[in-house]
Amino acid sequence: MNKKVAVGICISAMLLAVLAVSVMATDWDDYVTNDSPESIDFTGATDEYGVMDTNSLNYALFETYGPLLLILALLMFGAMIGGVCIAREEVESDDTD
Repeated sequence: MNKKVAVGICISAMLLAVLAVSVMATDWDDYVTNDSPESIDFTGATDEYGVMDTNSLNYALFETYGPLLLILALLMFGAMIGGVCIAREEVESDDTD
């Protein structure tokens, strides 16, 4: 096995473990126990004191699912960098025929 492949497998395993921990740490009770879709207010996200309303879409995305979104962003960034590296990799083939 190539050294680059071993390092890639180790890094992907670590990111998978971090993703699993972030999914387990996220509080899903408020959103998965509903039998039907509920609207989340986007306008009026803050009160007169500038405190974010807990029923707003902003709060749901960044406060409730913040750790999960950060890990997904890191995974997507890693996939993008990996795609660029694979695309730029030179193929060593034998053209002696």
